[in-house]
Amino acid sequence: MRWIFRSAVLVALGVLAVDLASINGWIIYPEIGEDSPALNLPRLVPSIFAPLLSDGGKRLVPLPRSEGALVKPMTFELVGGGRLMASGTITPGVSQSFAAEIERHSEYIRTVVLNSPGGSLTDALAMGRLIREKRLATEVEPGKYCVSSCPLVFAGGVDRRAGEKATIGVHQMTAMRSAANGPPRDAMSVAQNISARCQRYLGDMGVSLQVWVHAMETPHDRLFVFKADELKSLNLVTAAAVAPVISPKTLPSHPGQRRDP
Repeated sequence: MRWIFRSAVLVALGVLAVDLASINGWIIYPEIGEDSPALNLPRLVPSIFAPLLSDGGKRLVPLPRSEGALVKPMTFELVGGGRLMASGTITPGVSQSFAAEIERHSEYIRTVVLNSPGGSLTDALAMGRLIREKRLATEVEPGKYCVSSCPLVFAGGVDRRAGEKATIGVHQMTAMRSAANGPPRDAMSVAQNISARCQRYLGDMGVSLQVWVHAMETPHDRLFVFKADELKSLNLVTAAAVAPVISPKTLPSHPGQRRDP
């Protein structure tokens, strides 16, 4: 079985490399709306892994369609209990806004609460690194979800909590071409480099690399959702979610932002 798995990985990288020629960066985008550019993207790696999975791919579910605020670029709201609510798509460059928010309220923020359909892989890694550097916790509240590249941000937490029926899931990378692309690059090298970066990151965060295996086995238009016991066994979750501390006022993260009465 080991050589079958290795062969499947090599095939996946090969197919990925064909579409990665001349691509200057990597972005993971879920299908988040009818007007989303991700809806017209080709599948980089077909469903060749399903026969190799122990359940034949039955664990995979359709990628949830985001609505409302989650379709928009990620926004940040500081609320009571030292919690920074991070909701929306991880668009390119949002990690810089996140870093500014963390710097602005560094003495107050204790937990980053995520509700996101994913987005830019590079920004997700940067956000996760910063969360770990600042020794912050991460959380996905009950009934909310963190999928695609969002679990990479989630993995950055020193303490990682997930509420009941929280959806945490992964899938393959999707490449999007940028108008600012530079000279052609070695596509296979890029594919292997990004895979190595993600594996190294998860290792640094103390999360099982099996999380990345599940991502690479799952077509980009499907989702592998982790069960509660898997989140714990893979060390993606370190503790159960706790009820937030109720504060008489929330602290605005931006001038003019509302305060609770």
